[in-house]
Amino acid sequence: MNTENIIKELQFKAIRSSGAGGQHVNKTSSKIELTFDLENSDSLSIDEKDLLKTKLSSKLTNENVLILFCEETRSQHKNKELAIKRFLRLIKENLKIPKKRKPTKPSRTSIIKNAEKNKRKSIKKALRKKPKID
Repeated sequence: MNTENIIKELQFKAIRSSGAGGQHVNKTSSKIELTFDLENSDSLSIDEKDLLKTKLSSKLTNENVLILFCEETRSQHKNKELAIKRFLRLIKENLKIPKKRKPTKPSRTSIIKNAEKNKRKSIKKALRKKPKID
């Protein structure tokens, strides 16, 4: 994955933001909408696209377009930088393939310890019962 090529494929749109800023909010478009067309991306391999489609399925539109919004600051440029950072982190995290778990056997000593612990527990619970009267 080449981050420079991916950044070139991003599309940005400035929108009027809500929230803090007073009159400034009504005059400027500081909210950033970042869109990334996963299906038509040249910088990702087919395997990477498939992996991202499965992992990001809840964040993708029906046309496999990822849309992120950023309106944290009053500056359009800072919001654009934050959106790019968030996008790259999202892509990198979801391209990681987790290591497969190797099934292991419990050690002999752990089996013995568990058996002893269970035996002590059963004795303790047996002592709680009312004694039998013959």
